[in-house]
Amino acid sequence: MTGWLRLPEEYDRDEFERLLRTAEKIRSDSEALVVIGIGGSYLGTRAAAEAIKRNGVQLIFAGSDLSPNTLNNAAAQLGGKDFSVNVVSKSGTTTEPAIAFRFFRQLLEKKYGRASAGRIYATTDPSGGALRQMAVNNGWTGFNIPPDVGGRYSVLTAVGLLPMAAAGLDVRAMMDGAAGTMRSCRTCGADNPVWRYVLARSILYGRGKKIELFTTYEPSLHYFLEWLKQLFGESEGKEGKGIFPASAEFTTDLHSLGQYIQQGERHLMQTVLYVEDTGSDMLIPRCGEDTDGLNYLAGRPLSWVRKQAFLGTLRAHVAGGVPCTTITLDKLGERELGSLFYFFELACAMSGFMLGVNPFDQPGVEEYKKNMLALLGSARG
Repeated sequence: MTGWLRLPEEYDRDEFERLLRTAEKIRSDSEALVVIGIGGSYLGTRAAAEAIKRNGVQLIFAGSDLSPNTLNNAAAQLGGKDFSVNVVSKSGTTTEPAIAFRFFRQLLEKKYGRASAGRIYATTDPSGGALRQMAVNNGWTGFNIPPDVGGRYSVLTAVGLLPMAAAGLDVRAMMDGAAGTMRSCRTCGADNPVWRYVLARSILYGRGKKIELFTTYEPSLHYFLEWLKQLFGESEGKEGKGIFPASAEFTTDLHSLGQYIQQGERHLMQTVLYVEDTGSDMLIPRCGEDTDGLNYLAGRPLSWVRKQAFLGTLRAHVAGGVPCTTITLDKLGERELGSLFYFFELACAMSGFMLGVNPFDQPGVEEYKKNMLALLGSARG
């Protein structure tokens, strides 16, 4: 399941161009694209769409839970907009997205009739599975999830690239960023940033640091942290082993989790994603009465205050016994995000092998599915 390793340089060019043409069609006839998927079938897309806002169709996400409120809210976002649906699933039978797809397929057919078939895009297994069969039978446009790429490593396939491109993101730049990281990580040694990160995690795990707290000072990276949790949680957490991935958003969570991080049990390591230039800034105004005593900050950019909070927090946590790794980006664009996606995919796979587990399967996930399907099956009687 290592096909993702070569994707930045070896992605099928014809498929990539077809993907771009399809994204252009979606932008031309739709105001919104409903992306239906769960786990790796949607988290990377949502991470990119939340982090980078471009002038494309609105992405509406569904199929990641079983809440009626979520589906109703997603439908309400459509209003009277023209829309299309991108359903993402290797099998087409995963309960949450399959139910959501039934719901939105019905809405499409009610609004567009037979023409609805031209608004459904199925990203699925290339040769088998229920969703591929439905796509063939109904004439839907299909894109492949490569058989040698697992779901949580699939963000740089049509799984993520099609909806990202529809949302206006420059997916060529994203793939270029990933390719640059791939090339920089071909060597073994201290100049390989992935090796440094993986070795640090391994050493700290051996010293009892069993929880990795992914943090950021940029709220738009919320879903990137969610993507990280799924990537590392499913890849490492097996056979009684693994670093537990958690997340926090600073400075907000410093006022809730900060006390525990500073003085709670010393089983934490921290990985900080810090973006220097977030694309906007503002100057702090001066107030005549200065009752809050903050006029000494007047005229300073808010980004400067954030930087001091970052540095001060870093010093406090290290002094308090929380080892910290910092990954700093000059800015956050498609190229940088593509680089981050590939960096963490490679780091996660390498970490899994260092732990002695298979980072590409998820046998534990199947247990809850078996129990749930058994309970659902009882309704047939």
